[in-house]
Amino acid sequence: MLAMNYRGPKRVRIDQKPIPEILHPEDAIVRVVRSCICGSDLHLYNGNVPDTRVGSTFGHEFVGIVEEIGSDVHKLKVGDKVIVPFNISCGRCAFCKQELYGNCHESNSQATAVGGIFGYSHTAGGYNGGQAEYVRVPYADVGPTIIPEGMDWDDAVLLTDVVPTGYQAAEMAGIQKGDTVVIFGAGPIGIMAARCSWLFGAGRVIIIDKEDYRLEFARNYSQCEAYNFMDMEDPVVFVKKTTDWMGADVCIDAVGAEAAGNVLQTITGRKLLLQAGSATALHWAINSVKKGGIVSIVGVYGPTDNLVPIGNVVNKGLTIRANQASVKRLLPRLIDHVQNGIIKPKQLITHRVPLEEVADAYRMFSEKLDNCIKPVLIPPTAHA
Repeated sequence: MLAMNYRGPKRVRIDQKPIPEILHPEDAIVRVVRSCICGSDLHLYNGNVPDTRVGSTFGHEFVGIVEEIGSDVHKLKVGDKVIVPFNISCGRCAFCKQELYGNCHESNSQATAVGGIFGYSHTAGGYNGGQAEYVRVPYADVGPTIIPEGMDWDDAVLLTDVVPTGYQAAEMAGIQKGDTVVIFGAGPIGIMAARCSWLFGAGRVIIIDKEDYRLEFARNYSQCEAYNFMDMEDPVVFVKKTTDWMGADVCIDAVGAEAAGNVLQTITGRKLLLQAGSATALHWAINSVKKGGIVSIVGVYGPTDNLVPIGNVVNKGLTIRANQASVKRLLPRLIDHVQNGIIKPKQLITHRVPLEEVADAYRMFSEKLDNCIKPVLIPPTAHA
């Protein structure tokens, strides 16, 4: 089969790999119809995530058709069209029972934090991902969800990560009616978090980024205010000034490890890798939110330490909420929102690229070329 093959920082290519096989009675093999490149895939691509091994296939956002099932799979059948959450979860450990599917204790048993994730380095279990023609899906009775009749593949693939993560970012923020919400990062997650903030009753939604084309997209899709931090002397002062010097009620970090805007953070976190990425957006979020406010973190950071102003968190009495999205928990509600037209995920997609051109797609997305917001990869098997 064709599959994306990681060869080192900023080096990916398309290669032939063996079609995956059933390794456990609870496995399924899924033929991929759509997969995405996620902003967090760029952390892998750029070499910022530990234990990202040469030969890996990335891709934690994919949908497809069940081709084969193990003997202990009872909720799926061959031919089913499925949404596969990016979390790999067993459904029976202590954390899955709490619906913390991103923290499964079995799917990534060597870790003390994150559960298994498709195509996201050996720190997340070492599973191959969906930027390929076929994928082995463990615990197939737990994660995969049948795509409702009539739902577009492009809508479905964004329900694997982008929509649930953006929605959970707003959910964790505890938004109250009339709140001012400030979101750092106008990538697909930040844009979706801005859109979903209105669903929780926000009175004002502001998104901050440095790319004008992304800010314009956010204004149109999320119907929010959007500002370029390159035009500001200090984003924290900007937020304070626009909120009568009180600070935002809620701040959301939707950037993570590759945030720009601070030289020290960039050098130590992105160049020298002395910390788990550049925490610039998290600094801004902590310092921009009001006393007693909430900071919601969905931006991805590595498993080592970060330079974070924890003293300000304590002295301001902040609540910090963070996690990988529990996709399985959120899917029933989000499928309903998509079917009712409340959320229109596929409008985020700006580029549809053949899987065979995956190297060009990564470069385009990483370098922010051609006003790329969200690229979707279409394998040859999509037309089988």
